Amino acid sequence: MHYSPSLFGLALSLIIAQASHAESPADDPLLDSTLSAVQSTSERAVRGVLRARDQAVLSSELAGRIVEMPYADGQDFKKGAALVRFDCSAYQAQLNAAQAAVRAAREELGHNKQLAALNSVGRFEVALSEAKQAQAQAEAQVYQVQVKRCSVTAPFDGRVVQRRAQPHESVASGTPLLEIVDNRTLEVRLLVPSSWLGRLQPGTHFEFTPDETGRPLQVEIKRLGARIDEGSQTLLLIGTLPTDTQGLLAGMSGSARFTEAP
Repeated sequence: MHYSPSLFGLALSLIIAQASHAESPADDPLLDSTLSAVQSTSERAVRGVLRARDQAVLSSELAGRIVEMPYADGQDFKKGAALVRFDCSAYQAQLNAAQAAVRAAREELGHNKQLAALNSVGRFEVALSEAKQAQAQAEAQVYQVQVKRCSVTAPFDGRVVQRRAQPHESVASGTPLLEIVDNRTLEVRLLVPSSWLGRLQPGTHFEFTPDETGRPLQVEIKRLGARIDEGSQTLLLIGTLPTDTQGLLAGMSGSARFTEAP
């Protein structure tokens, strides 16, 4: 059979092209796995969350009826502001009675000391009067503490997260009243692989981008956790935000990227 030279050349070109396509590096599965491993290693991204150093759930230290809660959810307050006030009429009456007992004991002690100077009473009566005065003062101090607990004051500047109770409600001792937070004391908390421990030192920086804002922040590593989790083999990392950071709230989450591979 006679083949045309042009047809033979065309067939040879097709065979060479197929062979070249079969041996292309892009179709090599080993090379694909190596490239994906390099890409995942160079990314080095972990998830993190913003937590406030100053946050608390304030509870009642006594049983009573709430008469005032001037701050609602989301409102700001200053340190020392009265966040909750209780009906304190009963405790105030007990304090007044205790203070009157202190004055009476003081007068009795002074009188007995005068009589002792005239040898009209013995040292026993004077010592007994001193003991009565000390007892009355101690009782008055107890009621002073109770009256002081009728008002719950703010331990720091912050914002009300949620009311756990409402005005005019009667609550028992230990009942949660308010959840508060100071968003000016935010920290970044991450769980990083424990194999990174040797290269993560306090003072170094990494980039953290909150999902809610999309703006990357340069965060400084403040401290590392004290123990590695045995199950997940992760370590707690805590970072501090720049001092001029604004518009962030506790609970925001985002991605942390480390520029240098551990």
